[in-house]
This record gives sequence, structure tokens and C-alpha cells, in this order.
Amino acid sequence: MSAKKNITLNINGVDHHVQVEPRRTLVDAIRDECGQTGTHIGCEHGVCGACTIMLDGKPVRSCLMFAVQADGARLRTVEGLADGDRLHPLQQSFIDHHGLQCGFCTPGFLMLTAGVLEQEPDISDEGLIDALSSNLCRCTGYQNIIKAVLAAAADMRAAR
Repeated sequence: MSAKKNITLNINGVDHHVQVEPRRTLVDAIRDECGQTGTHIGCEHGVCGACTIMLDGKPVRSCLMFAVQADGARLRTVEGLADGDRLHPLQQSFIDHHGLQCGFCTPGFLMLTAGVLEQEPDISDEGLIDALSSNLCRCTGYQNIIKAVLAAAADMRAAR
């Protein structure tokens, strides 16, 4: 067994000083060592997108990374989307447009979309739908997710 490494995970602006084995996945460290359980574990192969977070402003699959690779990086999880009691426009739009059923995939969709829109705020609707195709949902049939994301994107553009 490998010796544990001391690392700092900065999650939503808060430093978490943790000890992890070098093979510990980032999603496991976020959930188990840091208590941020909004990031879900799905397929553990990078296929479903349930574990999507932002690492230094870019969406990544946290099941495909080791926690030690994120030492010192800025991580943002679904818990960091809202501004206090004020929901992020994407979160509010998912509620308004019924973009969730069981909710398991929702944090991954929210983080993927937030990252895409922050990197490319003027992305076309087609480009946004293409980006969404990388995440999986087993409940909704995607139509309301797409409605929610497109409405939130429009609101976010109008608010700039």
C-alpha cells in the first residue's frame, strides 16, 4: 500500500487539507474526505458525467482524476453554484422547466453547462446541445434538460 499524501483541495473557495492514497480518485476525495456529496458517482469510467465538476474553470470528470492531481487547483462543485440563498440561473431554470426527475444526473449537467457557458457565453444553441450530449440521463428523455439549459443560457446572456 502506498503512503498517503498530504494535499489541499480548494473546493468552492474553501481549502480542505486531506491525506489521500495516490490512487484515490478525486470524486471519492471530494465526497468522503471533504464532505461535498453533491458530486455524484455514476459509472466510474468517465462516460455518464454524473461526477462533472470544474477544475480551474473547466468541466472535468472527477472519476477520471486522482485527487493528488488536483492538489492546489481551484475546484467548483454543484454546492458552489448558488450565491448564498440565490440559485444559479441554471439551477432555477432546471426547476422552472422540470429539467430533472430522479436528480442523480443533475449536478453533472449543471456543472458541465455552467463550465461551457462560462468559457463560451455566446455558444450556439446547437453547440450547447452538442456539449450536453456527453452526459447521460436515464429518466427525462433530455427534452426538459435542453429547454432548461437553453432558457438559462438566454437569461445569462441577457444579464451580461
